[in-house]
Amino acid sequence: MYTDESAGTTSARPRTRAIVAIVAAIVFLVDQATKIISLAALEYRQPVEVLGDWVVLFLTRNPGAAFSIGTNATWIFTTVQIVFVIGAAYVANKLPSRAMALAVGLIGGGTAGNLLDRLFREPGFYIGHVVDFISVRGFAVFNIADSAITIGVILLIGLLLFEPADVDVAEAEAAEAEERRDA
Repeated sequence: MYTDESAGTTSARPRTRAIVAIVAAIVFLVDQATKIISLAALEYRQPVEVLGDWVVLFLTRNPGAAFSIGTNATWIFTTVQIVFVIGAAYVANKLPSRAMALAVGLIGGGTAGNLLDRLFREPGFYIGHVVDFISVRGFAVFNIADSAITIGVILLIGLLLFEPADVDVAEAEAAEAEERRDA
């Protein structure tokens, strides 16, 4: 527990910062590793069926957002991603729960993974194309970062809609600790 000496209260917020950082780092590293592997294994090859035609590995480079929307506005997506990564780092120690930290970590890590592509992949700095390689039943071609962002957004929306607004992580942890002492 983190003690705020000026307020005389305890808080679990450093834990939320750590959760955001760890989850984001894992997502980022897995995303980049799978992109490197897919570029090496799938470049100039036919699609590879993993689960019949349900899951297919197919290498493509996406200049736009989801479903290749906004292909001529790559710089806008890059700017938005930079703002979000900075914003996620800023709010990481202010999140009210571990679940919210998990959601922000998933979104932040995925955003950072795709941001790296936009900054350093062809056709050039700040307008690079994102490497995508997973296709589920012809729905769309995406990557690990896209999956993490999607899961994180769904989790965040669920938490915002259904988690009580007055939940205080520190109070909940203190209650749990007291219950363990009493047991």
